[in-house]
Amino acid sequence: MDVRGLAAAVFPEGAFVSVSRDRTGRVWVPSPDKGFTESHCVSGHSNFVSCVCMITPSDKYPRGLIATGGNDNNICVFSLDRPEPLFTLKGHKNTVCTLSSGKFGTLLSGSWDTTAKVWLNEKCMMTLQGHTAAVWAVIILPEQGLMLSGSADKTIKLWKAGRCEKTYTGHEDCVRGLAVISDTEFFSCSNDASIRRWLVTGECVEVYYSHTNYIYSIAVFPNCQDFVSTGEDRSLRIWRKGECSQTIRLPAQSVWCCCILPNGDIAVGASDGIIRVFTEAQDRIASAEDIQAFEDELSRATIDPKTGDFGDIKVEDLPGREHLDEPGNRDGQTRLIKEDEKVEAYQWSVNNARWEKIGDVVGGSNQTSKSVMYEGKEYDYVFTIDVNEGGPSMKLPYNLSEDPWLTAHNFLQKNDLSPMFLDQVAHFIIENTKGHVVGPAQPAGGDPFTGGARYIPGASDNRQGFGADPFTGSGRYIPGSGDTTTAPVGGSDPFTGRESYSSATRRQIGTNIYFPKTDGVTFEQANVIQIIDKLRELNEHAPQEHKLSEEILESLNRLLVSVCAPNSSEDPPNLQQINLLWKACHWPEDIVFPVLDIMRLAVRHPQVNESLCGEAEGVQLCNLLLSLMRHEGRPANQMLALRTLCNCFSGRHGRALLMAQRETVLSRAADLTSVSNKNIHVALATLVLNYAACLHSQPDLEAKAQCLSVASRALETVQDKEAVFRLLVALGTTVASDQSAKDLARSLGVNSQISKYSTVSDSTKVAECCQLVLKEMQ
Repeated sequence: MDVRGLAAAVFPEGAFVSVSRDRTGRVWVPSPDKGFTESHCVSGHSNFVSCVCMITPSDKYPRGLIATGGNDNNICVFSLDRPEPLFTLKGHKNTVCTLSSGKFGTLLSGSWDTTAKVWLNEKCMMTLQGHTAAVWAVIILPEQGLMLSGSADKTIKLWKAGRCEKTYTGHEDCVRGLAVISDTEFFSCSNDASIRRWLVTGECVEVYYSHTNYIYSIAVFPNCQDFVSTGEDRSLRIWRKGECSQTIRLPAQSVWCCCILPNGDIAVGASDGIIRVFTEAQDRIASAEDIQAFEDELSRATIDPKTGDFGDIKVEDLPGREHLDEPGNRDGQTRLIKEDEKVEAYQWSVNNARWEKIGDVVGGSNQTSKSVMYEGKEYDYVFTIDVNEGGPSMKLPYNLSEDPWLTAHNFLQKNDLSPMFLDQVAHFIIENTKGHVVGPAQPAGGDPFTGGARYIPGASDNRQGFGADPFTGSGRYIPGSGDTTTAPVGGSDPFTGRESYSSATRRQIGTNIYFPKTDGVTFEQANVIQIIDKLRELNEHAPQEHKLSEEILESLNRLLVSVCAPNSSEDPPNLQQINLLWKACHWPEDIVFPVLDIMRLAVRHPQVNESLCGEAEGVQLCNLLLSLMRHEGRPANQMLALRTLCNCFSGRHGRALLMAQRETVLSRAADLTSVSNKNIHVALATLVLNYAACLHSQPDLEAKAQCLSVASRALETVQDKEAVFRLLVALGTTVASDQSAKDLARSLGVNSQISKYSTVSDSTKVAECCQLVLKEMQ
C-alpha cells in the first residue's frame, strides 16, 4: 500500500527507512546490484503508519532508533535489530502524522488532534497548543532550542521552551511539509501548490511555483540551497538555484514523500506502494531494462486532468503525433496529442533529448464522458450516505483516476467528520469501484456501503465490513459523538540578601552553595503599621457595600501582628479572623492590595495555611490569586499574588495545593514575563524556584519540563540580577542529578541562553551560579 514516509538511516551506511499504510516500517540497504534490499521489517501499529524519523545515536543506542507515527494515535520506537517496538508513546488523541528528532534524543510529533508534543526518554515533556487544525508538519531547528509546526489552519508556528514565539502566515491552504535550510531559514510547502522560503525572524523571502497540485513533502540537499519536492501532480521536482530544473513524472497519482540520501540520491514513496530511487551518478544508474520498464509503466498510466498540468481539454482541438517532432523548450515540459480518439501526455527529457510518454489523459478521451453531475462537475460515481437517520444525506463524488485516500480526506473535511474514519471511507471507495473501468457511473441514489438501497446506519446488518457503518464499523454514528521557611544556604541566605557572603568565603567552602535547593524561599519583610494605615485609608473611600467595620479592621490588625510577631501578646490566628481576611480579599481590585499583603504574610502561619490551602478552600484561593495575575491586571496585585503563592509553600497544605495546581499556576505566571516590573520578575523567579525545590527529588519529568520552560521563557525578558539569579538556581535545582532533565534543558537551548551570565562582572553570585549550572549540564 501507499508509502507515506521516508527517512535516511544512520546505520547501515546508505540505508533508509520507509513506512506504509500496510502498517509496517522497512529498512532498505544498498545491494551489490545497484538496487536496495529489505534488511529489516518492523511492525507495532494497529492501523496505517503515516510518518517516520530517525532518532540520533546515543551511548545506549549507537545505531540510532526508528520512530514511527500512526493512525492508531501512537508513536512506536524501534531498534534496528528487533521487529517489535522498544516502547510506545501514547498521548495524542488522533493520528500522528509527522515526526522530527533533535539533539539528546528529543522527539517532536504533530497530530490531527491540533497539537504537537515534545518527548524525551519515553515521556511527554510538553504539549504545544495553538493551532486550530491538524498539525501536518513539524521540524526541530538545529540550534537555540527552536521548533516549528505547520498546520491545516494555513499557518506555521515557531516554538521556544514550549511557548509560541511567532506565527507565519502567507500560505493559502494546509501547510504539509517543512525543511530546515540553516539555523535561521527554512522551507515550507502547502496544498496551495507553492513552496516558501522563510527567515526565522518571520519574513518570507521567496515563493516558488511549478507544482500544479498539493505539495506533500520537501527535502534539502547538503548544500542547503537546492531541494526537491513531491506532490499530488504525480511528480518529483528538483530545484536548483531557485528554479525547477527537472520534473520527474511517476506512474502514481500521489507522490507522498521524499528523502535525500547521504550520497545525494533521492528516494521517493508513492501511492502505488513502490519506492523509487533517482541518481545523478552514472555508476548507480539502473540497467537499460529497468529504465525501459519504468518508462513503459509510466506510459500506461492514466492521468486525470484535474490533478495534472493540463486544465480543460478539448479533444477536437488537440494536434496529432506530428506535434512531437518539435523538441521541447525545457526539461519536464508537457504536450498533449490526440491518437485514435485518445489523449496522450508526453514530457520532454533534456537528458534523453526526446518526448517520453507519461500516460493517457482519461478526462480528455471521448470514452470517459461522465454521466453523474455534482456541484457543476461530472463524476464517475456520486455515492450517497445518510449519517443520521432522518438527517440530511451527504454526497461523496469520485472519479476512477483519483486517489481514494485524497477523496476520502476531502469528503471528511468538507462534512466536518472525524479524520479517524479516513481508512474506512477510502477502503469503501476501493471496494465499491473494484473491477470497474471508466464509463457509466453507479446511480447516484445507490448505497455507498452495501451497493444496494440507501444506507441508514443502525437499520441494516451491523457486521464489520463494507456493509456496516463506514465510520464506526457497526451501528448508528453521530459526529461529535514538614513546614519550611526561608533558610540559609551554606551559612547565609543568597536569596534575601540579609547576610553578606564574600567570594573568599565561598572559595573556602569549595562547594556548590546555590543548588540543588530543597526548601522554599518566602517573602518575609513587612511594615505592619504601614499596611494597617493604608488599609484604613482605603477603607474610608471604599464603596459603601465594601466598607469594613472598625471591629473587622481591628481583627485584621490582630491577625497581622500575630503572624508577623509570634512572640507578641496576641493570640494565634483564629477561624473568625481567617474568614474575615478571606472576605476582605474580595475588595475591588483597585484597593485590595493591602489586604493581599496581609494574606501574603498570613499564609506562612501553619493554622492559616491549613485553613486557606485545604482541599476545598485552596482551589478558591488559587482561583482568586490567578484572577489577580491576569496580564492586564494591576502590577501591585500581580506582585502580591505571586508573593502569596510563594509563601504558600511554607506549609504542607500550601505545597500540596500548589503542586496539584502546578500546570495552571505556572502557565499564568509565565504570561507575566513580558511585564516590565522587576518586583514582579523577582516574585515570578521565586515561584519557579519553589516549584523546582519541591520537584527536585521527584521523578516527574513533565513537571520539571514546565519549570524549565517557564524559566527559559523568563530569562528572555528578565533584566533584574536578583530575578536572574533565582532563575539560575531554579534551573540548577531542576537538572541536578536528573539526566533526562539535563537532556531536555540542552535540547531547549538553555546552555546558549544562559552562557551570557557566566561573566557578569557586577554580580558575582550570578556569574558563579551560571558557571555551575553550565557545568552541571555538560
